[in-house]
Amino acid sequence: MQLVQEQKGDGLTFRIHALTHVIRYSASASGDLEETRQMDGRFTVEAQLHGSGVLIEPGAFQYSHGNIQAKVEQQAKGGFLSRAIATAGTGESAFATRFTGQGKVWTEPTRKHFIIAESSGAKGDDMILDDKAFYMAQDTMQLGTHTHNSIAGALSGNGLRQPKLSGKGIFVVESPVPVSEVEVIELSGNDSLIVDGDLMLMYSASLNVELRPLVRGLRNALRSGEGLVFMISGQGTVFLTPTHSNLSAASL
Repeated sequence: MQLVQEQKGDGLTFRIHALTHVIRYSASASGDLEETRQMDGRFTVEAQLHGSGVLIEPGAFQYSHGNIQAKVEQQAKGGFLSRAIATAGTGESAFATRFTGQGKVWTEPTRKHFIIAESSGAKGDDMILDDKAFYMAQDTMQLGTHTHNSIAGALSGNGLRQPKLSGKGIFVVESPVPVSEVEVIELSGNDSLIVDGDLMLMYSASLNVELRPLVRGLRNALRSGEGLVFMISGQGTVFLTPTHSNLSAASL
């Protein structure tokens, strides 16, 4: 395996590994066989627990080593019906598996890419995630639901609700592109961002996001050749995947 990214938090370390396979054997000067390996497009996440815990999406666990305890926890407050309603349309489960103790937890290999990020827990630092982007998070964080209050949110492709991650800690999200291809844009409150297509991996909950035509007026819209775009304003951070080629109609 080859280490791709590592980030340490308070009592927890995340590591993303690229799986490799042997493509050639060769003899060294001493006569021993040496391996030549290359990445095969699969990745796995390692969570090393040393005082903290981790929440992992259901079905992602592969194995653990050490003194590790696991239990299933609900991620939305309220009764079963309210939890089901809260998570409907977000692509996320109402439950997650919580691992605590001392040791390492490994996830199933997958061809999806992963990105490690960190939240300070300060007011306005909550993150709105793309559908099904949540993968794991420090158990000091909470996975909830963001509800759009405008029809623009309903037209965004994610329905009226999206996953929302809040609290202080480090977390991992799934990405359609490698971390090197993710563009991070900071908005100061005096500027804005216009995004066309399915490019937003996650963004600060403090931002204002509106879905509308690039130019005003039906005739101008037809002339521009552009459909609906996202107009983003306020103060916060946007994570874009501009090299993602599997684009659909405008969606968050």
